[in-house]
Amino acid sequence: MSMVERFYTVEQVAELLDLHVKTVRGYVRDGRLPATRVGRQYRIAAADLEAFTATPAVLPAASAPAPAAAPTVRAPRADASTVVQIDGVDRHTADRIANAIMATQLGRHERERGGAGAGAGAEGAFGFGSGAGPGAGSGSVGASGSRLRVEAVFDPDRDALKFVILGDLDLTADLLKVLDAMIGGMK
Repeated sequence: MSMVERFYTVEQVAELLDLHVKTVRGYVRDGRLPATRVGRQYRIAAADLEAFTATPAVLPAASAPAPAAAPTVRAPRADASTVVQIDGVDRHTADRIANAIMATQLGRHERERGGAGAGAGAEGAFGFGSGAGPGAGSGSVGASGSRLRVEAVFDPDRDALKFVILGDLDLTADLLKVLDAMIGGMK
């Protein structure tokens, strides 16, 4: 194991992930991608980038500081970005639905890690608080390295609950089935 940790610039990460530099900076500012500030620039540790993408970080040959022994070919991967809006729910119902979805995700994550189950992490159970206005309350779950991230936002002015789901196609589909079953039971 090397004693020197590899760091990437925001530009290198953008190139690796095929994203715009501003998108990567936004991830850093939001705290979704851990980074260290060096002067006026950010540096992202290879371990943090790997946890963020759930794949090993490999710089393209043009940006690499040292020649690579063999080119690494990344397998094709598809992800889903899904927004689900549930209208006509009060704050109590929104809390109940969001907590159930978040507990489902925490339970899945704990099972994958061999942990104690959904009750092991308090971050899954949350209330939206008593704020007013759009986005007054939100919660999220998605452990680093997880291939599924779920954000929930309740808008009390519109009595609407919105989920933003990002991740693997199969994991997203499974979560949508759970959500559909929950909403179907409310009708």
